Amino acid sequence: MKRRKFLNSAGAGMAGILAAGSAPAFAQGAGEVKWRLASSFPKSLDTLYGAADAFSKRVAAATGGKFHIQVFAAGEIVPGLQVADAVQNGTVQIGHTAPYYFVGKDPTFAFGTAVPFGLNARQINAWWYAGGADALMNDFFKDFGMRALLCGNTGAQMGGWYRKEIKSVADLKGLKLRTAGMAGEVLARLGVVPQQIAAGDVYSALEKGTIDGAEFVGPYDDEKLGLAKVAKYYYYPGWWEGGAALALLVNTKAWEGLPKEYQAIVEAAAHEANTLMLARYDASNPAALRRLVASGAQLRAFPRPVMEAGYKATMEMFAEISAKNARFKAVFEHMSKFLEDQVLWFRVAESAFDNFMVTGRRTEPAKAAPRK
Repeated sequence: MKRRKFLNSAGAGMAGILAAGSAPAFAQGAGEVKWRLASSFPKSLDTLYGAADAFSKRVAAATGGKFHIQVFAAGEIVPGLQVADAVQNGTVQIGHTAPYYFVGKDPTFAFGTAVPFGLNARQINAWWYAGGADALMNDFFKDFGMRALLCGNTGAQMGGWYRKEIKSVADLKGLKLRTAGMAGEVLARLGVVPQQIAAGDVYSALEKGTIDGAEFVGPYDDEKLGLAKVAKYYYYPGWWEGGAALALLVNTKAWEGLPKEYQAIVEAAAHEANTLMLARYDASNPAALRRLVASGAQLRAFPRPVMEAGYKATMEMFAEISAKNARFKAVFEHMSKFLEDQVLWFRVAESAFDNFMVTGRRTEPAKAAPRK
């Protein structure tokens, strides 16, 4: 091809792209698609609900508005704890939720969010994106007619709000605690009476005394829920959620009906929203924690014997479930091997750096040396 002919062709191609507007050139051949997304969270929890909103807006922007996903808050189509059912039966094409809400279907769902003494947020991303968990978990999800995409993470969570202090394992006996996922079963082994309650109902349950304590996420969301007003002891860490992932659950038939370019856009938008949620929590939690403490919240660390009892109960639970559920066993063993390597790496550099920044760093800002 002659140089002038090539330039003319290239110029015409670029003009065509610009004339097409904001929609990417590769998406021009795809038709309009409208989906409904059911969230497990109320709009007031803007970081949790906001991940689905950010995802939807990115999909629309990347397709020039051709692929529109309308986001519905918990309760607008189905209650927050019925999102997976709505996706399975086709009531909605996609849901944004914490998969561990659905351990009643199969305990393997927990690995889609968090298990006690499991991976932290960075390790979950590493396991999913580069450690083989994406294929492993989606082989599981396809049996339920869904495909899962990571879409958010809270980071390590707090251990919750309690009306009384937790000084020993004995203080957990008979305690009615709002919790979710596999944490409920582990805590039950320590004497807790677990209650799974949707986000929008946690405050009223604690205020009325229906429950004695509640764990949700962390300072930013807990402040919005007003939990400090009805229980003053705030414990950490939430050892049952060292990093809690959220996911988009997509109906398999709906997913397979998408053009390939739209599938790629959905995957990219989910990846972006996944990063954005954790960034927002890390940016918002420090100030929220200061406000909570200033308003009277009593910050407490779980006593080590409570942590140790929780770890022992967790390992016993994993062994029992693995003996009865081959799918759970396969995922658990895969995650455990990955976690073993991650802990080895993190203790060398990450933990040493973090520990110094917490305990050894000078608190006052560094001052520049005077010029000579």
